[in-house]
Amino acid sequence: MYTRTLVAGWADMDFNAHMRNTAYLDKSADVRMMYFADNGFPMSEFARLKLGPVVMRDELEYFRECRLLDAITVTFGIAGLSEDASRMMLRNEFFREGNLCARVTSTAGWFDLAARKLAVPPDNLAEPLRALERTGDFRVLPGSVR
Repeated sequence: MYTRTLVAGWADMDFNAHMRNTAYLDKSADVRMMYFADNGFPMSEFARLKLGPVVMRDELEYFRECRLLDAITVTFGIAGLSEDASRMMLRNEFFREGNLCARVTSTAGWFDLAARKLAVPPDNLAEPLRALERTGDFRVLPGSVR
């Protein structure tokens, strides 16, 4: 499982002194993009191809609090993928001291910024998706491109 350790920072906190919901989404996106960069697909390549991820749905589940300056381990796996890799369900889990704190599941696709529509990714982007560890509830999704 792809894993990164991050810190719950000042800007991640809400009025109740725990990590705000949008901070989980932001950190999920950061870990995802780190994964692609580490697997030969840096941000410069997304820009060159005029291609980017587009999230159609986010689901957050909370189990334990994360507080200011907590070290949090964030995992990244795949919960669903279409055969053409145009559509995916990405899963991030957040752990503090080995305990599951939150789970983010995002349904997403690849957006062609020039054509302004969903697209099939190039092979060098689809392969890292296919290489991700599958979650226990993984499912094959229909493709987004008609």
